[in-house]
Amino acid sequence: SAASDVYKRQPTFFQSVFFGSSFNVVNQKLALKEVKRLLLPHGWFACMWNYRDLNDPLQKEIESIIRISIPNYDYGTRRQCPSDIINASCLFGEIHSIEKSFSVETKTQDFVDAWKSHETLSRQSAGKFEKIIFEISKILPSGNFSVPYTTKIWYSSVINKKGDCREHETWPTIQGFR
Repeated sequence: SAASDVYKRQPTFFQSVFFGSSFNVVNQKLALKEVKRLLLPHGWFACMWNYRDLNDPLQKEIESIIRISIPNYDYGTRRQCPSDIINASCLFGEIHSIEKSFSVETKTQDFVDAWKSHETLSRQSAGKFEKIIFEISKILPSGNFSVPYTTKIWYSSVINKKGDCREHETWPTIQGFR
């Protein structure tokens, strides 16, 4: 598979490595070590997420539906700033961030289908996932509608020499990785 081919590559192979809405579902400490191994000198790491605008009236209504079924619903680390974990790795330099708000025109059924793939919601729903999706589908406008999002990106270049940052001896390693 393509994924296993990446792990067989020699170190310092890529100019950049990106995590699009996925850095929150991996072992972040281990992923950062592997990113460092794969990057060319002065290479770049970035992680990014698209966040629904929770101030939008429709999104507020969706949040209400979720909270009725899951009062302690937790977005997990996807809505948290990853700077602390990146800094703690001692592998990357100054962290920069950018964000841009935009709207996407979507079809009602496509929006419902996207919710059906929402693993964070599914994991916490305790058997209520289909009911939540049904309740969301009932409040949506028919046809096309606009969904506001904000993309947030954090990025940093790899540190090529050891600096003042102390290596973390407890960080996990994968057999065969440096």
